Amino acid sequence: MTGGSNATTTGVPRTRLPGRAVRPGRPRGVPRLAAVAAAFTLAQLVLVRPGLGLGWDEGVYVSQVSGHVPAAYFSAPRARGISLLVAPVASWSDSTVLLRIYLAVLSGLALHLALRVWRGRLGTAVLPLAGALFGSLWVTLFYGPQAMPNYWVAVGALGCVGCFLRARANTADRAARWGVFAGAALMAWMRPMDAVYVVLPLLALAVRRPRLLGTLAAGLVAGGAEWVIEAYVGYGGLARRLSTASAVQGGLGLHLAVADQVRALGGRTLCRPCTGPAPGLPVTLWWFALPLLAALGTVAAVRARRAMPVLLPGVCAVTAAVPYLFLIGYAAPRFLLPAYALLAVPVAHGLVHLVTAPARRTARGLAAGLVAVCLAGHVAVQVAVLEHTVRGSAASRADWARTAAALHALGMRPPCLLSGYDAVPVAVYAGCGSAQTAGHDAAMTPAELARKTHRMPFAVLAPPGGRPPGYARAWPKEPAGALLAYPAPGVRPARRLP
Repeated sequence: MTGGSNATTTGVPRTRLPGRAVRPGRPRGVPRLAAVAAAFTLAQLVLVRPGLGLGWDEGVYVSQVSGHVPAAYFSAPRARGISLLVAPVASWSDSTVLLRIYLAVLSGLALHLALRVWRGRLGTAVLPLAGALFGSLWVTLFYGPQAMPNYWVAVGALGCVGCFLRARANTADRAARWGVFAGAALMAWMRPMDAVYVVLPLLALAVRRPRLLGTLAAGLVAGGAEWVIEAYVGYGGLARRLSTASAVQGGLGLHLAVADQVRALGGRTLCRPCTGPAPGLPVTLWWFALPLLAALGTVAAVRARRAMPVLLPGVCAVTAAVPYLFLIGYAAPRFLLPAYALLAVPVAHGLVHLVTAPARRTARGLAAGLVAVCLAGHVAVQVAVLEHTVRGSAASRADWARTAAALHALGMRPPCLLSGYDAVPVAVYAGCGSAQTAGHDAAMTPAELARKTHRMPFAVLAPPGGRPPGYARAWPKEPAGALLAYPAPGVRPARRLP
């Protein structure tokens, strides 16, 4: 419609809903976006146990800012963004429940902001659906309240691309440019290399727009500066850190990890090595439907001459996914969270098109019913996988806690030091430091480690049936939960803490 009673005072046509007046200037869609973000936060608190202990990587990140645990070795690929994000809680409290609640609320707010910057670029039904699709994935719900960086790269990517589109359409929109800067900085703060892959298409589009190009570059520099400085201070230079990071990840190169990612969809948080069969079709179907629905949404947008808001997030999703599908030899579902967040936009557009495209009301009703049934089944499968993942994660973390309790009974009280099998997570639970002489977390030589054992209680951990390193084979062997502990002899245990 082009006029009449349905036009606003600004001349922009607006459809009047039956029985409801439309107020000029009302921020349509915001309540629905807020509802999606609130539901996402609530789902995290209900489905992911707030008391779920810290995972291996979480322990490394949290220990960097904890006032209760010595800092674990920080390997070359890691960035300190997530450590700083959790510092307001972890620096003074060791409560995992408080940390989970803090991150769940913060992740919900971040999702709301990342979606809100897209208002006006897409239909009012597309944005809430995109947020619901991304927020209902088991991997999103599982990692939202965890001290892990991948979710934050995802919302940073979603917000950055949305603000980029606004800034590209209106060069005078300073708020949009600040949003581009903030989104790029957040991504680089959390995972610098992921940020680079996400913004490659944005950099290409901004080549002839110096101000926008400078904003993007400034965001990447602001977020990644600490990682680069630390490369020179602690890793022998940027090239050396990149090389070491590649080695930790198994050597970056041509690796086909698509099948590995499919195997991980059943709830495997890390698939390395990735063996065994893939989950059944009900669990993996959504993954294969993603590119098809994204393509449908893109084609529909191109035909409607609104291609860029749908096409650009899809292209950025592809560049974000490439390293984790084709350049590393293992898989973890969290690696693809930025791609899932960006793909949610064209997928939601495609689903809305399926419902609204049929000319006849009956056909539209059938299409809407079919889409609703499929989405309900999809959510049910995601919740089932999430529950399975939470149970498995809780069991492994409970094993670490039992081992820590057994070590305390042996007199291993802070300050103390652990090495060997699962020493990094167990040390976090026991309040000890950890040190390895081999593997990805190798931080010192056996001679350096031996010198430390004379200053504090020290033990080597080994799995049942495993053997400790040569220097510890003559030490006494003690059961410690699911593991075996070899406490160093002749070292007086630390006094028990009150």
